[in-house]
Amino acid sequence: MQKGSIAASLVWLSAAWLIVALVATAFLLTELYSRALDTSLSETLDFHVETLVDLTIVNKDPKSTDIRLGDPRFQRTASGWYWMIRDADGALLNFSDSVVGMVLPPLSNGFDETKSRTAVISDPFDTKIRVVERAVTVDGVPLQITVTGSLDEILELVDEFRGQTLIVLGAVAIMLAIMSGIVARLALRPIGRLEKAIERVREGESETVTGDYPREIAPLAEEVNELLRSNTQIIERARNQVGNLAHGLKTPLAVLRNEATTAKNTPLAKVVLSESEKMTQLVTTYLDRARIAARSAVVGKKADATHVMLRLARVMEKLNPKITIAFVRPDASLPWFRGDEGDLEEMAGNLLDNACKWSNGKIGVSMVAERGQQGAMLLIKVEDDGPGLTEEEAEKVLRRGVRLDEKTPGSGLGLDIVKELVDVYGGSLQLKRSVLGGLLAELRLPAAKLGGLGRS
Repeated sequence: MQKGSIAASLVWLSAAWLIVALVATAFLLTELYSRALDTSLSETLDFHVETLVDLTIVNKDPKSTDIRLGDPRFQRTASGWYWMIRDADGALLNFSDSVVGMVLPPLSNGFDETKSRTAVISDPFDTKIRVVERAVTVDGVPLQITVTGSLDEILELVDEFRGQTLIVLGAVAIMLAIMSGIVARLALRPIGRLEKAIERVREGESETVTGDYPREIAPLAEEVNELLRSNTQIIERARNQVGNLAHGLKTPLAVLRNEATTAKNTPLAKVVLSESEKMTQLVTTYLDRARIAARSAVVGKKADATHVMLRLARVMEKLNPKITIAFVRPDASLPWFRGDEGDLEEMAGNLLDNACKWSNGKIGVSMVAERGQQGAMLLIKVEDDGPGLTEEEAEKVLRRGVRLDEKTPGSGLGLDIVKELVDVYGGSLQLKRSVLGGLLAELRLPAAKLGGLGRS
């Protein structure tokens, strides 16, 4: 699970909540267990008080040696388990062996309606004890019978219980966290399938998002398909309108040029010819821009870059027999271009055409794959042995219609069209100095799935 994903967020939130809930549960159970032990101790002490009262009544003498409790803890010094019988003035009449040489602090709270009282105090050995004391009258003699039990024993049991509870609940928390991770993965698996389906559309392997999805995700897949259909219709309408505009303007401009040509010696004819040429160039420019903008929404196309570059290199060699194009054929691992094949031909063709115009006879073409911040990229290099460009000239020549040499045929729009198409696809175009001595054009474009050399 990657950081920032829904699955990771669910797991971390579940784990945090489980930790808080289970730690709170551990302390709650410990508190309940502690209270249960304290209640049990109080009940045990009450039972011992009742036993001492019965023995005192049976023996008719609170000082009788027959008054004893069977629990051996009352015989150990500093055990926290003590009993004693005192008269109304507080004088000791009888006591357990564990009381020998020790004095307990008196209780400060009063008796309740049952003539009993209880408190928590510490004995001289710093042992925390629970005290239960009852006021009784035996044969007309008022007595106070006191029995204590150690609370430290209870606290030790509580600490052991808390440690065991934390271990058990920690194991439960780990199992629940693992289960929540598995559940998150299973629950979000349809989103992963939807992501792959959309990727197949983007890579050109499918025209629509296909697959069966849960009720919560199915509307999203349908909306994506509807968006793709709408996008296709918009592109088609835009291309039709561009074509209609081109045909609509073509005839009026041709008529203007023809009429101006018949009377080309007149000042008006010269102006009409000049302006009609400018209008033709502007119309061509903006029609190209409209065509490029329409392509920006094209989804699901890819092209074998190796095949395209081989074909372009052969065509350029036939058109320029005096130029040798050295094409470095890549291996089968080279990825395909993620986009329209015609766009790749136009971009690479313009670069090759410019190289042929300025080359002294040698052109090099190579292609490699790169890994960038935006993912896999296809790097196409076209270099020549011509005069090359300085950094200032390289920056200037990418501007629309700029030409450094007016004697060379061309409109000056080739490199700019390449730059616009590169921007559409989120790539880059850089002009540098080549090792051959001329210009090196580096064209970076998004890569699709791996494709082989394929056709040659």
